[in-house]
Amino acid sequence: MSPLFVARLFVPLALLAGPAVAAAPFQDTAAIDRAVAAFTGKTIGEAGGARSIVDTRLKLAACPMVSMAWRGAGQDAVVVTCTGPAWRIFVPVHTVAKPVSAPAPAAPVAAAPVKFAAVIKRGDPVTIAAGSPGFSITREGIAMADAAPGARFLVKVDSAKAPVQAVAIESGRATLPGWTE
Repeated sequence: MSPLFVARLFVPLALLAGPAVAAAPFQDTAAIDRAVAAFTGKTIGEAGGARSIVDTRLKLAACPMVSMAWRGAGQDAVVVTCTGPAWRIFVPVHTVAKPVSAPAPAAPVAAAPVKFAAVIKRGDPVTIAAGSPGFSITREGIAMADAAPGARFLVKVDSAKAPVQAVAIESGRATLPGWTE
């Protein structure tokens, strides 16, 4: 650890842990302000320093030893913590604006999927065929939706039963999913 780091860490602690701590029932917020300024190396209101003074209405229990640390990688606040009577406050810090890099070029927009014309229209009579070499079964029904080649759609084959899902092949012809033509 460098001597400057040690000084920044222990000077604020020494400021807060003076003889006044034992006599005062509450932590002196002005002492916290001085400690934060020593920790950041910047005065209140300055870039890199506390945004404003610690609220004087705070009634924090007197603390013999506080610790300070940066909050997060952005260092947007100093965390002042007391482990004795367990309290913690966040002192906001004016962050130094970092240069913003140019945004990445936009990714090329994918072309809209090509929609094929429907070969089966809602209400058309459809023959559903499924089979393999030496075996074939067909069933007649009515298309319940439009379908392009290869698209799935429902076919009503019997008014008393649930519709059957089919895959459109060509006008008036379909097969069951999983079966090839």
